[in-house]
Amino acid sequence: MRKIFLLVIVLSALSDPTYGQQQKLQNRPYADHKIFHLGFTIGVHTQDLMLTQSGHTDENGEVWFSEIPSYSPGFSVGIITDLYLNRFMNLRAIPTLHLGSKNLVFKEQASGETFKTGLRNNYVTLPLQVKLVSTRINNYRPYLVAGTYGSIELASRKNQPILLKPYDYGVEIGIGCDFYLPYFNLCPELKFCFGLNDMLERDRSDLMDKELIKYPLSLARATQRMIVLSFNFE
Repeated sequence: MRKIFLLVIVLSALSDPTYGQQQKLQNRPYADHKIFHLGFTIGVHTQDLMLTQSGHTDENGEVWFSEIPSYSPGFSVGIITDLYLNRFMNLRAIPTLHLGSKNLVFKEQASGETFKTGLRNNYVTLPLQVKLVSTRINNYRPYLVAGTYGSIELASRKNQPILLKPYDYGVEIGIGCDFYLPYFNLCPELKFCFGLNDMLERDRSDLMDKELIKYPLSLARATQRMIVLSFNFE
């Protein structure tokens, strides 16, 4: 019984968020009580497409499959608007510009012939997030974010083997941590975005080289995904 009692005491101490934390002078102790504040975010990201193959056989009897074998880093920059709801929840809108690209490789099933093409994607997203925060511990505070977003492509290039639709929407989740500095908060954040719209453009009347039509026909569906590592200044 004594051992059980000691174990309960130890577990209770470890579950206390202040356990083992030496109390420090808090920077900007009332920063979290602002009803509304602004900030900005910069970061890097990788873009991906979730590809569903159609198994289409063209007039030459060829069956093509595609994949994205590697990822290219992109750049992200945006503006943060934050509305205080309660001590554990904020509502955020973060219009963000993403500059990036995707590289696709198509392979013919029988011959092994390959064809490579790239997609340059520059688009603006408007996420609407709920930020769920923990209790502040000295000068840091972990948090979770979750929400939805809409996006618009800024400049689609016609006459390319693969053409994506200009509009998308989806959901996103992420984790981060507020670090309270003397004059602002620095918040590293890792976010995962999952598009829900089929982005593959079916109408390819823009193609001047009709030999290229076999590549979009080899796909049944394409949805976007993205991983974003950002640094927020608030």
